Amino acid sequence: MQGHKLTVSPKRRDFLISSSAIAASILSTNAKGYARILGANDRLDIGAIGVGGRGAGDLDAVSSENIVALCDAQTNTLDGAASRFPNAKKYFDYRKLLEQTKLDAVVIGTPDHHHAPATVRALRRGLHVYCEKPLTHTVQEARLVAALSKEKGVATQMGTQNHEHPGYLRLVEMLQSNTIGPVRQVHVITDRPGKWWPQGVSLPTEKQTVPENLKWDLWLGPAPQRDYHSAFVPFRWRGWWDYGCGAVGDMAIHLMDPAFWGLKLSGPVKVLSEGPVPDAHCAPKWMHTRFEFGQRGDLPPVQVHWYEGETAPKGSIAQELPMNGSLFVGDKGKIAIAHDGMPKVIPNETAGEIKAPEPYLPASPGHHRQWIEAAKGNGKASSSFDYAGAFTEVVLLGNVAYRTGLEITYDPTSGRVTKAQTTQATPAPIANRGLDAANELLSKPYRKGWEVT
Repeated sequence: MQGHKLTVSPKRRDFLISSSAIAASILSTNAKGYARILGANDRLDIGAIGVGGRGAGDLDAVSSENIVALCDAQTNTLDGAASRFPNAKKYFDYRKLLEQTKLDAVVIGTPDHHHAPATVRALRRGLHVYCEKPLTHTVQEARLVAALSKEKGVATQMGTQNHEHPGYLRLVEMLQSNTIGPVRQVHVITDRPGKWWPQGVSLPTEKQTVPENLKWDLWLGPAPQRDYHSAFVPFRWRGWWDYGCGAVGDMAIHLMDPAFWGLKLSGPVKVLSEGPVPDAHCAPKWMHTRFEFGQRGDLPPVQVHWYEGETAPKGSIAQELPMNGSLFVGDKGKIAIAHDGMPKVIPNETAGEIKAPEPYLPASPGHHRQWIEAAKGNGKASSSFDYAGAFTEVVLLGNVAYRTGLEITYDPTSGRVTKAQTTQATPAPIANRGLDAANELLSKPYRKGWEVT
């Protein structure tokens, strides 16, 4: 499979040439009245929101463009980025950055709880947006961001760089081409929680002094007021519900991506999550989530199993499922793939030879470059918010099911949980509130001045 040569059909090549010609004179406008003609070789005026950690990588990836603004709540991180882009304006508060008139686009690399507040404000300005994964912190935010991006017609991209990895492209082609027959089960696993950030720990009660380089109130942003503690900042925020989405937000957005894409996961979904007794503040040490999707056109019902932390499947599935990877179980065989790897076919004894289709999905110019070109009118980003919003919406349901201790059925048309029943696996104090508890966790309150509406 690694030997397949990537090809672009003549029809696709003609489309790209045509799109490039159109991009030579495209009008870029935002709500502040800043407008200019963008040619294919012109540079976007980009503001970077969050310039440390993953945000620093995003900033590097778009540095070929004109970086005009930088924002971060940590002064040393902001100053470090500013030393590379001395002509860019500096901000601690991205709400102020988004008032800058000379701006075409923003790149958002903040903790999860800031994704929607920054993205929604940028979209309302008519700006192109690249936002790191998970696209949002809540299901309701994902729906809002997807709808708003469609309304504004701007170029968008969720930061799932592996979306165009050759291994994922070949895997999606195999799934779309029925290479292993109808797929009825998918297993996905990660070991990151507990190794990369803490989960299953108690909320700290002692008060610590805020570091001089941290604008703590701005870092909290839309989250509830709380005293500073080193248990939250820097990267340890991911395991706390007020700031992150746990392992689902970090790795399920990567690892479940080819399943969502290749198997066209859509429609009502039943979700059950098992794990330790839910904590109101912190994600668990382990969680096993089962997503059940019904018939989708010619595709049969399918179960997608998610394993994180101190849990794993049993039997042959455990032996064939690569860590931080996926295993697709079809009627004729299985396909295993590790993160950043290439797909491996495991045929059934009676299946005979199984051949992968000739590659037909075009190679990517790079995740960030694809978004930049889309912002200039050349094509569309493959993980744009219409795709990423629906995907994020489904994945985050795993946390809703876990935190309530309920088996839930979610209707994506209405955006509501329509059924909920108590399970014995993860008893939660709010489980007796049933549908109300589940639907409340689809959204969240915001501190004044940070609302997303």
